[in-house]
Amino acid sequence: MESVGGIIMYWIIVLAIVIFSVLTVTTRKILRAATYLLFTLFATAALYFKLDYEFLGAVQIAVYAGGIVVLFVFSILLTSHPGDNSEKLVSRKKLLGIVASIATLVIAGYALISRCSVMFANLPEGENPPMKLLGETLMGTGEGQYLLPFEAISVLLLACIIGGVVVARKR
Repeated sequence: MESVGGIIMYWIIVLAIVIFSVLTVTTRKILRAATYLLFTLFATAALYFKLDYEFLGAVQIAVYAGGIVVLFVFSILLTSHPGDNSEKLVSRKKLLGIVASIATLVIAGYALISRCSVMFANLPEGENPPMKLLGETLMGTGEGQYLLPFEAISVLLLACIIGGVVVARKR
């Protein structure tokens, strides 16, 4: 059973993740967005540490909070004027966007809950899955394991990087 302080700390971390995530996508200053993203990634690492996944928390800080955000900041500084406000987006299809966002949230939530309940059905109540089980599930090739989607996402990210290089070379 977790203490009241642990539960309060969990909700503080979750609140920080939600607030900084919203600020990341709503601010009009691009360097502030990168800074808010950094705070979101640090709060996510804190959540991993709270769940006793020290290795995952350290990787989150080293790779994402350290490497990726620095890459974003260098890209911002090289390609734009960081102090300027971005243009305010005007769209006539806000209702369609809200409906699509809610539908995506419902579908992703259902997928997450149904997959996690099957994946961790054999664990004792209230116990976190061990890191070895998480690793085997994410990188395994058996039924209910995620190596193929992981590789598909890596190919998608590679295509995005190549597309970014092509767009940058045209300028």
